[in-house]
Amino acid sequence: MNEKAQLPMLLSPARRSFWRSPWFWIVLAMLALLLWQWLETRAAFSGTRQELAQRLVEGERRMQESRALAEKAMSDAAELQRKYGALEARLSEFQDQANALQSVYQEATVSRDDAVLAEVEQNVNIAVQHLQLSNNIPAAIFALQAADQRLVRLEPRFLALRRALGRDLERLRGTAFVDVTGMNLRLENVIMGIDHLPLALESVPAPPPPAEEEVAHTVWWRAFAQETWKEVRDLVRIQRFDRQSPELLSPDQSRILRENIKLRLLNARLALLSRDQWTFRNELTAAKEWLERSFNTDAKAVQSALANLHQLLAAEITVALPTLHESLAAVQNAKASRETP
Repeated sequence: MNEKAQLPMLLSPARRSFWRSPWFWIVLAMLALLLWQWLETRAAFSGTRQELAQRLVEGERRMQESRALAEKAMSDAAELQRKYGALEARLSEFQDQANALQSVYQEATVSRDDAVLAEVEQNVNIAVQHLQLSNNIPAAIFALQAADQRLVRLEPRFLALRRALGRDLERLRGTAFVDVTGMNLRLENVIMGIDHLPLALESVPAPPPPAEEEVAHTVWWRAFAQETWKEVRDLVRIQRFDRQSPELLSPDQSRILRENIKLRLLNARLALLSRDQWTFRNELTAAKEWLERSFNTDAKAVQSALANLHQLLAAEITVALPTLHESLAAVQNAKASRETP
């Protein structure tokens, strides 16, 4: 029992020395330091997070500004590209104008004689084309006369050329002129009137009866004479036997007949333009025979068409035209003499 009473008395001084131990306070200070460090680190981390959030917001704003600046730069680049294209177009236009001015300047620097020779050669070539393509003799004569007029003031230097042009002009004036345009118009009039020509078996419309006032004023003996002559004329019938009697044609057959005549005349028109004398006369002869056989030759329209065809048959459409080789050779010789030093 004494040992148990002495045990608390031994422990109490140890407990009291624990609070007085320096290690306790060192550990306590370290814990306090750790706590303060943890609090400081947390505060710093919170500040860093806020600063990072602000920087993110600032970066987003700057990104939007950069995007706007990039879009503006792209639009400015497109505008500059458009202006550059416009400037290139204007530059090309100015270049073309400069080239045109240069060519005009070069043409202006050519001597007067060379320019006149070029015009004369052009007029001679135009005359040759008129003769070869359309057989237009008046147009060829006009072109050669224009070429000769250009050489009037330069006659001493181009006398041989003027002589050659004069000889070709005399040949052209002596060539028979074929009025192709007039013949073509005459054929066209005949073609247009085929549909209105009366057939041989179609009755000629009787003249309109006189008015009642004219009948009232007619002398009785004149009316009696006219009635007697009408009865006598009905008793006598005149018929021609020098040609075949016309056939009775149905409407379809008459339409086919008119179309065939038109085709014949159109072929004659093509032969006229190509100067084919045999085909021209053959087609006109066939059309003329059909008109005489199947249409009423007493009608004025048929007589007019036959007269036109007869005049066309009598025309000559094949004419030998000069070639103007002498004028062309004279122009080439004049140019060669100009080029020879």
